[in-house]
Amino acid sequence: MAAVLSADTDAVLSHRSAAALWGLLPPSSIAIDVTRPREFRSRPGVRAHCSAIGPDEVTRVDGIPVTSMPRTLFDLAAIVNRHQLESAFNEVEVQGLTDRLSVVDLLKRYPGRRGAAVLRATMMDEKKARGITKKELEKRFAAMLAGTDLPRPRRNADLAVGGRFFEVDCLWSEQRLIVELDGRATHGTARAFEGDRARDRLLQVDGWRVVRITWRQLRDDAPAVVADLRRLLRQ
Repeated sequence: MAAVLSADTDAVLSHRSAAALWGLLPPSSIAIDVTRPREFRSRPGVRAHCSAIGPDEVTRVDGIPVTSMPRTLFDLAAIVNRHQLESAFNEVEVQGLTDRLSVVDLLKRYPGRRGAAVLRATMMDEKKARGITKKELEKRFAAMLAGTDLPRPRRNADLAVGGRFFEVDCLWSEQRLIVELDGRATHGTARAFEGDRARDRLLQVDGWRVVRITWRQLRDDAPAVVADLRRLLRQ
């Protein structure tokens, strides 16, 4: 609040500092980001940003004037890497944050602003990930395993734990290892999020190790996934 007030009455918390206030990224020890429509100089502890901000792009969190959630994501796209931006999007979804103004609205409002291209690509990737079916995930996972010497799991296996029956995606009984293939289409709802974690807890209490693998991990980081599975299956 002190940083915002020091920059005048039309200033707001923004960028990484706004993301930290929203809980989208961890707090940073670097200077506090503040934006206002008129130019002003950075000072020790405060990083100055000059940018137009619409009335619908500003709100208050804990009494502090701050860029709205969509505007915060838009500003982040210009200064953080793709992984951090995706993490921020994920937190928005997990926390169920909403706003009348959408990121798409801001892209139309500021089509050429720095970060817009990265933001479009991230949103397109998010949309594609949501459309991935369980069958496509299973096919991708099986293709990855086919190129290795790893033992093949039982797929869509029934398992009784604590008087309840579960169907798990991939099961290595001897190693007591379960792999769940997390697709946004089937695991992206709030109910699925809660149910998956409750089930994971019961399985782990019964001595099963549960690993969740996503579409992006299979697509972008398959060698690391194989290496981790190899170590798990040896344990």
